[in-house]
Amino acid sequence: MLTPNHQRSRYSFLNYLWVPLVCLGLVVVLLWKLWAHGASPVVPRAAPRPVAPRTDLSADEKATIALFRRASPSVVHITTLAVARDIFTLNLLQIPEGTGSGFIWDESGNIVTNFHVIQDASAAQVTLADHSTWKARRVGVAPDKDLAVLRIDAPASRLRPIPVGSSQDLQVGQKVLAIGNPFGLDQTLTTGVISALGREIESVTRRPIQGVIQTDAAINPGNSGGPLLDSAGRLIGVNTAIFSPSGASAGIGFAIPVDTVNRVVPELIRYGKVIRPGLGIQVAEDQLAQGLGLSGVLVVEVVPGSVAAKAGIRPTRRDAFGRVSLGDVIVAIGGKKIESVNDLFLILEQHKVGDAVSIALVRDKRRQEVKVTLEELK
Repeated sequence: MLTPNHQRSRYSFLNYLWVPLVCLGLVVVLLWKLWAHGASPVVPRAAPRPVAPRTDLSADEKATIALFRRASPSVVHITTLAVARDIFTLNLLQIPEGTGSGFIWDESGNIVTNFHVIQDASAAQVTLADHSTWKARRVGVAPDKDLAVLRIDAPASRLRPIPVGSSQDLQVGQKVLAIGNPFGLDQTLTTGVISALGREIESVTRRPIQGVIQTDAAINPGNSGGPLLDSAGRLIGVNTAIFSPSGASAGIGFAIPVDTVNRVVPELIRYGKVIRPGLGIQVAEDQLAQGLGLSGVLVVEVVPGSVAAKAGIRPTRRDAFGRVSLGDVIVAIGGKKIESVNDLFLILEQHKVGDAVSIALVRDKRRQEVKVTLEELK
């Protein structure tokens, strides 16, 4: 039998115990409600979704995949190298400077790319589609056309020359594909259409490149020098530039037409440069001619012994009293009108050394014609 003191002790213990029991009950009720309303951290029925079957790839998708597999072995990755001095040993080292793309031209190991890709490089390396890397040497460059040729000593069995097409019969809306190595990644493919033809862009020498292909296929900086292909997998252009203030692809890319490439590259392989026809003259800037009220290209100097000298073309002179006597003004070559220095260069580029052409010029306000045989421009 408990004494009153013992009874008071038991009741005091119960008074302390009921508070945590009530709290525990509230917690259980709250957890039950949360689970009942789906707020539990345990996710029910988390099994993977079944894979839905799909139909076969479309004919267009199959054709694109097959084209990429055929063409990608012809595309290469180019790493340019610069010389730097080790700050500790003071030894000269070659370090990676930039990247670009290119493609195999022939089984002799000639690689075509953009001039601006290798412009400032002291050396370059070429990585083939099989991931083998080869030292490259410069064969020839054409800065006016933003083209260059490198050569590697890889065996012919590793080299897959790219099929060459034509740019003369291209049409706006025609499907095109660009392969390259943007941002140093492995080969990538972008597709689009020809947006426009006959565009003109400026080369690194500030000379115009005409007949350029405009495309909406994404061309990123690392695509420079890579091929632009038609739907048959033939080379129709060399990706060279994008029009974008930020430098990222913005839907306007440009490619040098393959007809220009097919004319320039053999000369670079054979001579290391483009053999350009010329007259043996120096001409005034357009602003000077326009300031004098002249329409055409003003001849400033004639190289002694040149074809222009033999044809009697007159340079600009000063007489004994310091008065300027303007030289001949060339207004047409081969019947094609000339209004600027660029017109003169572009028309001459359409001819070869040894071609005989007629030159229309204005002398003492009278128009006359002379015939010359174009010579190699030194």
